Amino acid sequence: MSHQGGEQRSNHIDGTTRAQEEEEEENFFDCQEMVEPPDQRGGGEDEEGKEEVEETRHNKGGSEDFNFINDRLNDVRDNTGSKEGGQAEQEEEQDDRLQEEVQSNQLEDDSDSELKEEKNPVVEFDDDYLREMEKELTEEEKESRRQESLALKEKGNDQFKAGHWTEAEQSYKEALVLCPVCFSRERAVLFSNRAAARLHQDLKDQAISDCTRAIELNPDYVRALLRRAELYEQTEKLDEALEDYRKVLERDPNQTSARHACMRLPQQIQERNEKLKADMLNTLKDLGNMVLRPFGLSTDNFHVNQDANTGSYSVNFVQNPNNNNR
Repeated sequence: MSHQGGEQRSNHIDGTTRAQEEEEEENFFDCQEMVEPPDQRGGGEDEEGKEEVEETRHNKGGSEDFNFINDRLNDVRDNTGSKEGGQAEQEEEQDDRLQEEVQSNQLEDDSDSELKEEKNPVVEFDDDYLREMEKELTEEEKESRRQESLALKEKGNDQFKAGHWTEAEQSYKEALVLCPVCFSRERAVLFSNRAAARLHQDLKDQAISDCTRAIELNPDYVRALLRRAELYEQTEKLDEALEDYRKVLERDPNQTSARHACMRLPQQIQERNEKLKADMLNTLKDLGNMVLRPFGLSTDNFHVNQDANTGSYSVNFVQNPNNNNR
């Protein structure tokens, strides 16, 4: 009986030991319980004491595996963080590229709009548009606006005589805004007067434009033709100036300045053309020498002779141009 009792006690001890080992294995592999703080698992002081004992028992055997698991968890977190950081950097790079594309598109749009403005200059007074707008005006309103524009013209004339060129230009502009387009002769005078004010400010190109508008409104406006002819001559557009001077003489043969210009300008135009031709020939000669120099030749090896009867040219090759006169 004692022998059987001993065996029962040993079996009981072995069973208890195995149960403890199984419980220890479950506690060891439960990483969540070991990572969580103790106060979240609940229990009293006795349970905490048991856990401390169990942790002491497994501290030696399970510390290395536990550290390994923690390291793996940290590696996973680091990898996740690095991936998130890499994604953030990629998103920032994409944002930067999008911003650069938007800026480049804006620059292209700006450059295109500038080119369009250069190709299509803004018209200061669009007669067709003004004519449509003035259809709603009565005859009395048109006449009233005409009188107001004439008053502004007189104001501009007084400012012009006083030497206030900028103020005079502004007065003529305000008069043009008020004067209805149906009064073409009055508007032609205003454009011509503003051209004179701009001429005194050395705004020659704008003055020529105003004279052209005045002539379009009144082709027989001699003063505008004469003024534009003088401006063309001052800007060295001699052919255009001569044409306008001739138109002035056709309309008013008593214009002495136009007559003198018609006698003077043809000679100036011929001299200018001869100078331009000489400059062009010199440029071509320099280009020819640059091409012929590697072959030991120059343009002096080629003599150009003009036929007096036909006006055509012939080219002759000369081997030794320096000895040609001997």
